[in-house]
Amino acid sequence: MGRKPATVHGMALIDKPAGMTSHDVVAQLRKRFGERRIGHAGTLDPDATGLLVIGVGKATRLLRFATASFKTYEVEIVLGVETDTLDSSGQIVAEHRMSLEPTEVVEAASALTGEIEQTPPMVSARRIGGRRLHELAREGIEVDREARTVQIRKFDIRPTDDPMIWRAVVDCSAGTYIRTLGADLGIALQGGAHIRNLRRTQSGVFDIGEGDKIAEATLRPVLELVRGLDRVVVTDEEMQLVRNGGRLANERVDGAGPWALTDSSSNLIAVHEKVDNQVVVGVVLPE
Repeated sequence: MGRKPATVHGMALIDKPAGMTSHDVVAQLRKRFGERRIGHAGTLDPDATGLLVIGVGKATRLLRFATASFKTYEVEIVLGVETDTLDSSGQIVAEHRMSLEPTEVVEAASALTGEIEQTPPMVSARRIGGRRLHELAREGIEVDREARTVQIRKFDIRPTDDPMIWRAVVDCSAGTYIRTLGADLGIALQGGAHIRNLRRTQSGVFDIGEGDKIAEATLRPVLELVRGLDRVVVTDEEMQLVRNGGRLANERVDGAGPWALTDSSSNLIAVHEKVDNQVVVGVVLPE
């Protein structure tokens, strides 16, 4: 029997090209790194480009701390045309004659900032009843979807040479659907809209300038994946407690958490978080 290949651990930052699903990227990275356990923090549609945060090996257990981060997107919003996918990949389902002053568009975008309610589109990857919505949509099935609250911290919009095409930068909470935001802008302007050229430029503390091409992807240390968390260096006395799944005392940490716990050599041991004002164990990494 051959020797089992060594497990690889770490993280990667990928600048996803258009025409690939996030799963396609994971499949290619499995070959590149020789590791089956690979996941990502936040799906990008095939037509979208930009930053994918990748966990490899035991780092996949940390992805939920990266997934919850705010994200920034650049996008073009095409006013006056609705599609069945809310983006340029779909079929046109309605057209509107819209004559707008630039101030109207800016004010409508401003009104869509802060906490807003969004209904997930049927072409999204969200699961309802064990099925992904986009799978149901391909079968011609539409189901009721519950609206969810998202936060739009920034919706900056600028005109182009074409009065019906606007460029936007959106800074938003995890779970925000940019295609829905574009469609909602069209509705707010008494017409319709769809998006195109969607690009994710930031995910939490990670920036697109750090992104690699898939074929040139480098494996970064596991600790990099939680670099946005406050760090606590555990003492020798606390080490065994933490490794065995024990939690730090509440007074050992400050703020709301989560916290990345490391030894004195900057090796990540665990992540602790706060639930109901108590420190609890989030993840303990194997040695």
